[in-house]
Amino acid sequence: MRVIIAGCGRVGSALAVQLASESHDVRIVDRRPKTRRLLPAAFADRFHEGNAFSRTVLEAAGIEHADAFVAVTSGDNSNIVSARTAKETYRVPTVLARVHDPSRADLYRELGIPTIGGVRWTVLQLHQMLLHRHLTPELTFGNGETLLVRSELPAYLTGRRLTEFDVDSEIRVVEVTRAGRSTVPAHSTAAEPGDLVTFAVAVTALGRLRGFLDKELGT
Repeated sequence: MRVIIAGCGRVGSALAVQLASESHDVRIVDRRPKTRRLLPAAFADRFHEGNAFSRTVLEAAGIEHADAFVAVTSGDNSNIVSARTAKETYRVPTVLARVHDPSRADLYRELGIPTIGGVRWTVLQLHQMLLHRHLTPELTFGNGETLLVRSELPAYLTGRRLTEFDVDSEIRVVEVTRAGRSTVPAHSTAAEPGDLVTFAVAVTALGRLRGFLDKELGT
C-alpha cells in the first residue's frame, strides 16, 4: 500500500515508521525541512519538502498512485485543504485527517473525510483505519476508542442473523440499510444480499470485524 502522510511531527513520523516497518510504501510531506530528523535515515528519498496542498509537491510524492492520504499537520486549515485535494482532485481511495479543533469535525464529516482527534490514540487509530480501509468510518467517540463503521455484507453471510456478528464489549450491529431504507435490526433480522450494515466497534477490534468480511473482500 502506498501512503502519503502530510505532516512530519510526532504523529506523522511515528505512523510513517510503523507503516514502513510493515513493508508499506510511505512518503512524507512537510514544509519544515528540520522535521526530517524525526525519521530514520532510510526515509531520505521519501521526504518531500513543501506544502501538502501543493499539487507539484503532492505529485512529486506520487499521489497519483497513492492508496491512502493522511493529513496530520499542526494546522486544521492545512489538513482540510490537503485532504480535500487528495480526495477530490486525485481521487485517493482512503483519505484521513487529524482535527485539532473539535468544532471543525462536522466540516470534515460533510466532506466525507474521517477524522482523528486527541494525542494518545491518534497513531493507533490511523494505523487501524488504514489497514481496515474497506470499513468506512462514519463517526468516532471519546478519544477515538470507539468507531461507527459501515460495510456491505459479503454474499456468504446471507441468511445469518445480524446479531450473530455481535461480540460483547467489542462489536455491535446498530443499523442496516436495505434497498435504500435504514432500520434498526430486530434480534431475528437475517442478512440479505446487498445489505449495508453499520457497526459500533472498539478500535482494537477492527481486525476481528474484518475477519467476518475478509472471505469476500479478498484482501
